Amino acid sequence: MSEQTILGIFGGSGLYAMEGLEGVEEISLETPWGRPSAPLIRGTLCGVEIVFLARHGKGHTIAPNDINYRANIDAMKRLGVTDIISLSACGSFRKDLPPGTFVIADQFIDRTRGRQSTFFEEGLVAHVSMADPVCPKLCDALEASCKNLGLTYQRGGTYLVMEGPQFSSRAESLLYKSWGCAVIGMTNMPEAKLAREAELPYATLAMITDYDCWRERDEVDIGDILRVMEENVEKAKALLRDIAPRLGPRRVSSPAGIETVLDYALITPPEARDKALLKKLDAIAGRVL
Repeated sequence: MSEQTILGIFGGSGLYAMEGLEGVEEISLETPWGRPSAPLIRGTLCGVEIVFLARHGKGHTIAPNDINYRANIDAMKRLGVTDIISLSACGSFRKDLPPGTFVIADQFIDRTRGRQSTFFEEGLVAHVSMADPVCPKLCDALEASCKNLGLTYQRGGTYLVMEGPQFSSRAESLLYKSWGCAVIGMTNMPEAKLAREAELPYATLAMITDYDCWRERDEVDIGDILRVMEENVEKAKALLRDIAPRLGPRRVSSPAGIETVLDYALITPPEARDKALLKKLDAIAGRVL
């Protein structure tokens, strides 16, 4: 892992570009898992190297269930990214978390289905821990930036990841609320799982746009979402300018030891490992292979 911070940013709904980058380079690449959502944008911000990727593609052309999450994470790793911050538009399950609030999520519930959620296919089995799915170092930096900018935020909360692209039924929304979830979105799984397999510290800033539909008088209205989303995106851009110097340029390792989780995760013995799969894993797991 580099001694210098190379910060990867996944831009969610409404955030399709990074402003203020210097020395900008657009990089198109093919990974062993296919093409990422869009060309990656590399540059520097406040002296820190940034790699930005619009999760939904240019012009928001890719639905959450169609995103090639494996290619997106592999591309980040292949370009030397050391840490990832995910920005995601979400709905709220709580009255005290109104639209415009940011939540620094610390847990996930994965309700997606049919998405490719691991790099370790048949021929090489690995089990990484997801007990604590986000990096405390990155969450600390997000919180410090929220405080510095006077943003309304909450540290901690469970992000339920639904399949989409449709919004929840009212029965589903009430069920997830009863589970104690804070927010609901469509993109952070399997993204967080794949980041952990790639030994990349990961954190999420959930940007609340609506109350989902658990309140009887509420339905998810895309017009209202877009209005709040525009306001959130401007705040998020300011936050990224604030957080970059907090994380770099000299990198500090994750206190959770995320950079070495594969040391004890590979189960298949070397002699039984599939050689073709090993080649595909050159960026993701090359350190231990």
